[in-house]
Amino acid sequence: MQSLSNRFVYNANPSRVVFGTGTIESLPSEVERLDLKRVLVLSTPQQVELAEALSSRLGDKAAGIFSGATMHTPVAVTEEAMKVAAETGADGILAAGGGSTTGLGKALALRTGLPQIIIPTTYSGSEMTPILGETADGVKKTVTTPKVLPNVVIYDVDLTMSLPASLSGTSGINAIAHAVEALYARDKNPIIDLMASESIAALAGALPAISLDPGNTDARRKALYGAWLAGVCLGAVGMSLHHKLCHTLGGTYDLPHAETHTIVLPHALAYNASAIPDVIDRLRGVLGSENPALALYDLAGAVGARRALKDIGMPEDGISEACSIALSNPYWNPRPLEGEPLERLLQRAWAGSPPVME
Repeated sequence: MQSLSNRFVYNANPSRVVFGTGTIESLPSEVERLDLKRVLVLSTPQQVELAEALSSRLGDKAAGIFSGATMHTPVAVTEEAMKVAAETGADGILAAGGGSTTGLGKALALRTGLPQIIIPTTYSGSEMTPILGETADGVKKTVTTPKVLPNVVIYDVDLTMSLPASLSGTSGINAIAHAVEALYARDKNPIIDLMASESIAALAGALPAISLDPGNTDARRKALYGAWLAGVCLGAVGMSLHHKLCHTLGGTYDLPHAETHTIVLPHALAYNASAIPDVIDRLRGVLGSENPALALYDLAGAVGARRALKDIGMPEDGISEACSIALSNPYWNPRPLEGEPLERLLQRAWAGSPPVME
């Protein structure tokens, strides 16, 4: 057993989770339990078929479908969905899909107070957090409030089976990023340490297996379990440099969310390594590597993910701007943020070079 701190605080967010295979069958009973009569179903344009299937499952309790969810939760899209919710008389929200749809559901819940059910189909983990990130005028801002917590999360392994292996890899490493930063959060605690370690181990083991065999049900189950735990970690403690950089890059340059996290994570961990020797020791055991930052970089390679920001749309001349934005309103971080080392970090991430612990 790990040694316990003399004193710590653990904030547990209220949630109801239904986890397993075929759990989507419980949707009508969960709607009934919440006493909902008119449920608005949310999705991205790419997952409208899933939205239609869920709407059919709801029967006369389906208020309609809004399939305009998109990454980084633009306020303009939320406003469109608000109009649909009002026009259809919705008294509840069902968000099905990845982080984009979850974000839209949270944004609607924040503004309307409507109860929400979330059915994740990726490994983002955001469904378990009281955090909402919204984008307006090219700037992504986050708010933390229990108002955006879902009433129910239904994890159905079956709904992740069709997630392409490439997307599974980046979505899963995005979840790992939540758990890694939870290990060195300012408000870390032994309970979250256990969840984070379990999450990282589950995902790091499952993702390469999914890459080799996307139909591996056991690997899919482990990945979804790991993502759930990562989401709990993200929702319970504060995040640091990694998340600040990803929010800056995503909001400013409209980069894909999960891929940005996948690329930045090894470099952010390497930047902080000298300030968190205990966490590095723990990650060595969890990842089975003397260099955890390099292990995460290699994991991205093993799942076929792109490892360079330049390959996902980041302009090289934006590196200095991104540093300035990140430094202007920084999150707490175990190592003080310094301009030149931060620029070197982003330069390596832009080029796709291996992480370097300075």
